[in-house]
Amino acid sequence: MSRPGAGSALVAEVIQDRLCFAILYSRPKSASNEHYFSIDNELEYENFYADFGPLNLAMVYRYCCKINKKLKSITMIRKKIIHFTGSDQRKQANAAFLVGCYMVIYLGRTPEDAYRILIFGDTSYIPFRDAAYGSCNFYITLLDCFHAVKKAMQYGFLNFNTFDLEEYEHYERAENGDLNWIIPDRFVAFCGPHARSRLESGYHQHSPETYIPYFKTHNVTTIIRLNKRMYDAKRFTDAGFDHHDLFFADGSTPTDAIVKEFLDICENAEGAIAVHCKAGLGRTGTLIACYIMKHYRMTAAETIAWVRICRPGSVIGPQQQFLVMKQASLWIEGDYFRQKLRGQENGAHRTAAAFSRLLSGVDDISINGVENRDKQEPEPYSDDEEISGVTQGDRLRALKSRRQSKTNTIPLTCPLAVLTSALCGVAVWWIVCDYILPVLLFCLEGLRAQ
Repeated sequence: MSRPGAGSALVAEVIQDRLCFAILYSRPKSASNEHYFSIDNELEYENFYADFGPLNLAMVYRYCCKINKKLKSITMIRKKIIHFTGSDQRKQANAAFLVGCYMVIYLGRTPEDAYRILIFGDTSYIPFRDAAYGSCNFYITLLDCFHAVKKAMQYGFLNFNTFDLEEYEHYERAENGDLNWIIPDRFVAFCGPHARSRLESGYHQHSPETYIPYFKTHNVTTIIRLNKRMYDAKRFTDAGFDHHDLFFADGSTPTDAIVKEFLDICENAEGAIAVHCKAGLGRTGTLIACYIMKHYRMTAAETIAWVRICRPGSVIGPQQQFLVMKQASLWIEGDYFRQKLRGQENGAHRTAAAFSRLLSGVDDISINGVENRDKQEPEPYSDDEEISGVTQGDRLRALKSRRQSKTNTIPLTCPLAVLTSALCGVAVWWIVCDYILPVLLFCLEGLRAQ
């Protein structure tokens, strides 16, 4: 603990004599040996309903860059840098989230140590809730988030040395595809495509062709659709992608059979997998979370935290409790999967020759006596089967488009202002040249004549 200035509250010391975090209820006065800054109005969470955080991966990156820049600045080399937040409890939680992430990512602190530093005096932070409409009965804590970030680093999900900020912020926007990588080079979650690209009811709809170039560039080989048919799957399969339908109702939880089939598809896919439902948030986040829990042994809370840091709004309502209930069984399945894989690797050299002989003697592999032949399977769902009412996915997608369109209007004022200023300047110059300058020249000629 340290006291940054007279009359100020106690603060948490993140780096001794260099970096602190404070909750202050009035803006501090500047001092020659102290530098105060706040991100409360700079890095803000774009909520769907009553959700307020955690801030996304791009904001974590921006914050870490800001801190590193301040610490290296020559003008601040002798100053104590104090990140302060105000009285808003939601902004306090997000500010503490950023500070804790910095400690875990750049200072090598354990999640517990980072959390302990932030709990100073009688300080407490409100937990984060989901993006569902109405009340909430499941929360994730700051400690869950710090564990998620630590494990993401451990498993290679998070590496700020290779993180592309511009790409993240571009493609997360509704008008640019509304997609986020949950596991780089493995899982991308995206908004469900439609038959054609258009703007309808406040949100952007994209055709499959919008995504194909990006997916090709990023080695996506498999598309998994979780909502009812809004486009013909052939538009992806004709482009060389594998396409699978695993429908379950918007806002609901998947059956064990769907979870098993999803995991089987992903475990046998060669490249990256793109998963979508309507908004690419609830159903999509839930099934990707199942994969993470099975293969990386992360807790349900840690997994939900990580998916939301990558793609805010993911995993909604009963899907949260569903993941908690599935945690133990998915861990057991994952342990068995890895054990089996190790056994296969150890015995690979003994079975390779025998397996090759077996394949050479079989014209067509079949399961339960049914031959595996290429067939034109009918689409399992048609457009007219779609529920006529507005679903949770529709609402979330519309909210995302509207909130982002508001932020989009801010930078657009800058070019307009520049253009207006330039036009005014031209008008003034024209007046000077056409009217005032001739008068001045006439006066000068008159003076010379005298």
